[in-house]
Amino acid sequence: MKLFRSALTVGLAAVLVTACTPGAPTAPGEDQKGPVTLTFWHPLKDPNEVAAVQTVLDKFQAAHPGISVKAVSAQDADKVTQSIRGGNPPDVALSFNANSVGAWCSTGAFQDLGPWIKRDNVDLEQIPAAVRSYTEFRGKRCTMPLLADTFALYYNKKLLADAGFAAPPKTMSELAEMTKKLTKRSADGKIDVAGFVPFLGTYQSVAEHFTPSYGAKWLKPDGNANFADDPAFTAMLNWQKSLVDWFGADNLTRFQAGLGDEWSAQHAFETGKIAMMVDGEWRTSFIKNNGNKVEYGTAPMPAADSRTDLYGAGAIGGNIIGVPKGAKHAEAGWKLVKFLSTDTAALVSFADALHNVPTTLAALKSPDLQLAKDPLFKPFLDVFAHPASSSLPATVDGGAYLTSFGEFADKWQKGKVPDLAAGLRQLAKENDAALKLGS
Repeated sequence: MKLFRSALTVGLAAVLVTACTPGAPTAPGEDQKGPVTLTFWHPLKDPNEVAAVQTVLDKFQAAHPGISVKAVSAQDADKVTQSIRGGNPPDVALSFNANSVGAWCSTGAFQDLGPWIKRDNVDLEQIPAAVRSYTEFRGKRCTMPLLADTFALYYNKKLLADAGFAAPPKTMSELAEMTKKLTKRSADGKIDVAGFVPFLGTYQSVAEHFTPSYGAKWLKPDGNANFADDPAFTAMLNWQKSLVDWFGADNLTRFQAGLGDEWSAQHAFETGKIAMMVDGEWRTSFIKNNGNKVEYGTAPMPAADSRTDLYGAGAIGGNIIGVPKGAKHAEAGWKLVKFLSTDTAALVSFADALHNVPTTLAALKSPDLQLAKDPLFKPFLDVFAHPASSSLPATVDGGAYLTSFGEFADKWQKGKVPDLAAGLRQLAKENDAALKLGS
């Protein structure tokens, strides 16, 4: 299962839910009087993934006599939001879009799980801090995590060996140096093989997958943008731009335009057109299923030279599950949420089936987790467990700061930002004004 960053409109739509949603949140233990059938919406479409969902639901039903579950696939965050607004939501909803958490928690679109968690003595310390962070908002927990994506470095072993490298880079300066030696150009300067593509917007090469290497903090404690005040953003953008300039922005634009589809067997890393890249754990499964013969390794993302203590950390994102406001069977729905998000055996089997990272420490350490025995997958598990790994903070506007920063970074890498410091100050000012307006 791969994590998609949903459009900002998903988060903004969620902000509008409360005013037109009937029904109040259900108190713990209030609704389950007899046998019930839960409606469970999830966004998965692939037949193998849908089958994996049903397998874990069968385990839940076996453990909870009197509760049956009707799963409905291909239901994205937009559809969930619309169902809440229409007063006919599912009892439980799973979403790829953690950016919705701020809106869903603050508006009451998803019910507060706190009373159930307290009643059932759920140990939230089993969930790493970075994951707890993206599943709650301002102290209100309206969702739980269900499997995660972590990001690390993929490298082509043959290409590195041919260039004289015995190991992947551990610092950003090493990454830049190796990129230059691994890159191959034709006589006219066209990029034939890129050692690494620093151009943001290329596959999973996006700002939020680099910020953990610098220890950058997206928001201040008061919720305002931290772009201009945290020097880590300036350091990251300067490193990235220097490598873009070495390639030439126009050359990278042409190279990017000719790359194979990210979700196909024509992915440029799999076909040997890119020697190193940042990507999620799902790529290990894709490479195997695509039948490509690329000989590769995985490792943590390199750390900033000034923050070598961060080597091993990385970006964490993931799926969220909760009980929407207006759910007909909220008490039974919570039981399903708790089972899927905290039951070790369920998490282990689900993670192994979908090739994702399980979201509790107990599942991560389980001897039954087959993924832990795969040396190509282990770095992603290690990133998840690293105390310095980070996730994106939730906001009421669905993470608009990320969209605005991405647009700014694209202008920067194309040479359209003459003064980086001034540009970041203006960006932060605009972000704070928009957030205040939307709160």
